[in-house]
Parts: sequence; C-alpha cells; structure tokens
Amino acid sequence: MGMWASLDAMWEMPAEKRIFGAVLLFSWTVYLWESFLAQRQRRIYKTTTHVPPELGQIMDSETFEKSRLYQLDKSTFSFWSGLYSEIEGTLILLFGGIPYLWRLSGRFCGYAGFGPEYEITQSLVFLLLATLFSALTGLPWSLYNTFVIEEKHGFNQQTLGFFMKDAVKKFIVTQCILLPVSSLLLYIIKIGGDYFFIYAWLFTLVVSLVLVTIYADYIAPLFDKFTPLPEGKLKQEIEVMAKSIDFPLTKVYVVEGSKRSSHSNAYFYGFFKNKRIVLFDTLLEEYSVLNKDILEESGMEPRKDGEGDSEEIKAKVKNKKQGCKNEEVLAVLGHELGHWKLGHTVKNIIISQVLSFCLTVLSRRFEFQADAFAKKLGKAKDLYSALIKLNKDNLGFPVSDWLFSMWHYSHPPLLERLQALENSKQD
Repeated sequence: MGMWASLDAMWEMPAEKRIFGAVLLFSWTVYLWESFLAQRQRRIYKTTTHVPPELGQIMDSETFEKSRLYQLDKSTFSFWSGLYSEIEGTLILLFGGIPYLWRLSGRFCGYAGFGPEYEITQSLVFLLLATLFSALTGLPWSLYNTFVIEEKHGFNQQTLGFFMKDAVKKFIVTQCILLPVSSLLLYIIKIGGDYFFIYAWLFTLVVSLVLVTIYADYIAPLFDKFTPLPEGKLKQEIEVMAKSIDFPLTKVYVVEGSKRSSHSNAYFYGFFKNKRIVLFDTLLEEYSVLNKDILEESGMEPRKDGEGDSEEIKAKVKNKKQGCKNEEVLAVLGHELGHWKLGHTVKNIIISQVLSFCLTVLSRRFEFQADAFAKKLGKAKDLYSALIKLNKDNLGFPVSDWLFSMWHYSHPPLLERLQALENSKQD
C-alpha cells in the first residue's frame, strides 16, 4: 500500500515535479535491477571455486582461479563505480546541477558577446562543460581500473604518462566530433518543424554510418599503430578464405594493441567493396610486442627449459601470451566473416536504432550462427581451440548465472559455444 500511496501522491504533483520524480524512479529502478543481476553473478564468482567437470579437459585449476579472481575484482569495482555514478546523477538532479550548468554556459557566451538568441552556441558550451565534468569525475575510476585491477591481473601495459596523454587526446578528438555533429543536429531540430524527430533520426543514422566508415582509417590510428600484415602464409590463407566467400577484402592490418593492454581481439570494417581486417598483435604470438620484449629481456630465442635464466625471466616466459596458430587465427576470422556473410552487421545497425535487450538476445543467436559458419568452412576444431586460448588469455570466467548472462552477454558463455562446436565436430 505504501508504494501505491507514493505513486498516487506523485501524480497529484505539478507536471514538472511528476516528470522529475518519474526520471529518478526509473533511474533507480534500472540501477537496482542491474545490481540484482550483478549480485547473482558475483555469487557465482564467489562460490564456484573448482573447475566444473565438463571443463576439466580444457581448463586447468590455476587458469580457472585466475579468471575467477579477475572477474570478482571487476564485479566489485563495477558495483562501487555504478553506485557512485547513480548517486552522482541523483545529486545533480536534486541540486539543480543541469540548470546551473546551462546558466553558466550562458554567462560564458555573454562574455564572448553572444546573447540568449544564440541557443545553439550556448548548447555547445553546455556540452563541452558537461563532458569535461564527466571526464574529470570519471578519471579516478579509470585510473583505478587500469593501474590497480588491470595491473594486478597482468593486462595493463600503459605507463601513467601514456594514460594521461591518451585521455587528453580522447577528450580532444571527442569534442572535434561531438560539437560539430551536435550543432548540426540542433539546427535540424530548430528548423525541422513538426517532423523534426524524423529528420533528426535520419541525421543521426547517417552520422553513425559515416563514423563507422572512417573510424578505423582516420580515428583509431590517432591512438594505436596500424601496420599491414606482412606477406606470408597467414596473409595468403586469409585472402584465400575471404575470396572463397566473396568477401571484398582490400587490406589486412595488425594493430599494436599490446602497448595498451594484453587483451586479444580481431574485427573487420568498411562498406561495400572496401573491407579491411584488423588483427590485434596480442592475437598473433609472433607479432606481439609483449612477447618480443620478454624474449629480448631474456636475451634468447625461446627455449623449452629456460636454463640459465633468472627466476623473473622464467616467470615472464612462462606467462608469455600464447597467441594463436595460423589455423586458429583463420578460424576466428571465419567466425567474424560469418557475421558479414549472414548479414549480422547490417541487422545490428538497424536493430540498435530500436532497442537494446532484444539486440543482446539476437546477438547471442548471431554468435552461434557465426560459429556454425566457421564450422562449414572446416574450422570447427581450430575455432574450438582458439576460443579456449582467447578465454584463457583474457581471463574470461566460463561459468555464468543464467539471468545475468541472458541480460548482459551479447556473446554466449564459453561453455555453451564449446558444446555447440563439440556437437558440430561430431556431425
């Protein structure tokens, strides 16, 4: 009765207060739901301390424990950072932070000679101040995540100077994109009349497609080094596989992601007849800066017994990134190319314009379909082993609460994918 009485009281308030109360109620409802799901998954991390029998043949207890502790630390960090973010947002609303920032933006415009009629200019100043505030308040959390959690578990490769330079660069690049796009969007809304929302939606869709097209060529290289994959067997096999499914491949790049993190990844981008594939150097053992640095420090080519090395060097060589063999890299790419061949990329863009939960559900289905496509290319066995290696290198935890997984994981848990591939290998 108390909840319904509160709702009745809220509807008796003036309209602006009802909207204000509804926004707060919705925000905290979503937060509490997300916290409930996170707590279910955190319970899995705490109680699942032994390798499940079905994973006994593919994951050792040491790797399992490392991934469990890593995900537990990430979950705890996510809880506190999420709580801070929710409280910060609530306080901003309660104490009129947004109106205050708008008035402050107006003062800055006034100092520059712009009056109240220049609402687009004032809006851009407001956006600049808001994103600056967000960057500053989020900086301590980002520092802790990078230099405590990621560092503790062996993923961080950044120095503090590199991190700060990167943060400043990201902020500047973001403003160079955000402010012009926002000014055009606001102008469209201003002159759009009764159908402004249709024009605004079309504009944001076009901007999204343009950014996807230019990101890897003009934005990503500002932060990481991209080099063409050298001529050799791997490049030839990638080109042959792409040609076999009519994928219009033009270039294959290796990105030096190991200077930032030791996590692995691969993706493709581009529209129409101009597609490129990008492989993280951490995915390729022979190209990884991390592994080269370890071997150079040891002053040797890799040896099986490590005889004559210091204990520190032995530990580093032992923990050297596994990387993937050519066959496994091709299997991973076979999966990614499956997304293209099956039209998942375009479908995701369309669906993302509507809602997010259905996109998560559909994305999981797409992942299974892309795995099945790689199987049709004869890559089931290699993809099976590649997924295990990538999960190990990224300390992914293979056990998930079903509700948390359904709500959050756009990629199915490792065990589900391996079971599907295991079945396919027996076909």
